[in-house]
Amino acid sequence: MIVRASRTRYGGAMHDEWLARWRDGKIGFHEGRPNDLLARHLARLARARRVLVPLCGKSEDLAFLAANDHEVVGIELAEQAVSAFFAEHGLAPAITQRGPFTAYTAGAITLLAGDIFAATAELVGPVDGLYDRAALVALPDTLRPSYAALLRRLLPPGAPGLVVTFEYDQRAAAGPPFAVLEAELRALYPDAAIDLVEERVASGLPKCAEAGVSAIERCFAIRSGPAATMGPA
Repeated sequence: MIVRASRTRYGGAMHDEWLARWRDGKIGFHEGRPNDLLARHLARLARARRVLVPLCGKSEDLAFLAANDHEVVGIELAEQAVSAFFAEHGLAPAITQRGPFTAYTAGAITLLAGDIFAATAELVGPVDGLYDRAALVALPDTLRPSYAALLRRLLPPGAPGLVVTFEYDQRAAAGPPFAVLEAELRALYPDAAIDLVEERVASGLPKCAEAGVSAIERCFAIRSGPAATMGPA
């Protein structure tokens, strides 16, 4: 069972907790099917040839994007999750070392196992789209500005993206997933055009359910560049 990863900029406790979740099978965040928000709003990514999926786990969204004519580059701390994705899809990936990352590649999908904050444009390669369902909400507020800055270095101006967030009373229920309000999202990407494309009552958040806290899930279409209303990509 692979759990290899060097200490990361996440910090020791968060690093260890994430790897322990995968080691112990505590991965309730893994949907096991393509996300319906992605399926409904996939047209927003139509112009993206190669989509970046940060903190991807072994998400079925990776296969869904590839099946819909996108190349996919995922980045995930837990190498166990990366190897599991390919095994569960009956794929035998080529495995190479790419700087501090272990790169698994099969067909249109490349997953990089390692610390996302070590990523560079040279290591990731060209990407022109973003799908973030589980990255921004997995990071504490102290790391979100660095994460947003990283994406600005990896993605070209005008790249389309879908970003999913949750909003709930963070004082009553602890993350992850953390609450990320719309105002914070806009502050993190001040030069981007951001449109709310769907919101709904969130389900599948055990910590909120245990605390009796309601949560809202929001899906935003985002495009870097001057703020303006965005139509479908």
